[in-house]
This record gives sequence, structure tokens and C-alpha cells, in this order.
Amino acid sequence: MGKYIKFFLVGILFGIVLVKSEAVSWYRIFEMFKFQSFHMYGIIGTAVATGVILLLISKYRRIKTMEGSTLKVPLKQKGFSRYIIGGTIFGLGWALAGACPGPMYILIGTGVFSILIVIAAALLGTYVYGLLKDKLPH
Repeated sequence: MGKYIKFFLVGILFGIVLVKSEAVSWYRIFEMFKFQSFHMYGIIGTAVATGVILLLISKYRRIKTMEGSTLKVPLKQKGFSRYIIGGTIFGLGWALAGACPGPMYILIGTGVFSILIVIAAALLGTYVYGLLKDKLPH
């Protein structure tokens, strides 16, 4: 249990950063989807760049997982339509809910309890995907 405390603390720090940067604000998200403000694009770009840098560092330094295995990034199959369809569904959910999956839990901490409806819908969608996964083209 003690080894997970650092992940808990990083999660709290992540939540504070998202709240302070207004990344969990419905109004900021709405402005982003209407191309009225590029605030969120800067946050997303920073997150992507940070992820790429950390992945490269972990690859070259051969950092291992908690289980002791090396990190492996599986190759993606080529295909365009599945990314367009999946991205559209994700984007519509994000625009309608005003939050992507990470900030949904942060919003509970800020007292926005109506997000529980969105979390329940996300869990239901995940469950339905699990049922249909073998029948979907991947």
C-alpha cells in the first residue's frame, strides 16, 4: 500500500494543476470547441509533449514497471475511419459533459456533484463496450 502513496500524491497534484489552470471549467472547454480561446489547446499540447518526452526517457533509460517488466508501446494498426469515429464520439461526449475522463473525478472534489451522472454514463459505456468488444472491428 505504501508504494501507491506517491501515485496518490501525484494525482492530487495533477488535480490541483487542472483546477488552477481552469482545465476543468466548462466555460473554458466550451470556448475551446468554439475556437474562441486557445487556452485549452496549450494545456493539451503541453500534456502531449510531456508524455512524449517521458516515454522517450523511459525507453532509453529502460525504466521498468512496478511489476519489473519494461515498458512496451504496441504498434497500432493502420486505419483512418476508426480514429475519426472514436475521436468524434469522444469529442461529443467531452463537449456535452464539459469534461473528459480525468477531470470528471476532479470535479467531484470541487463540489460539482452533477458530474456523478456523467461518471455513471461513462461507466455504463465502458461496460457496454466490454460486452461488444469482440463484435467490433478493431
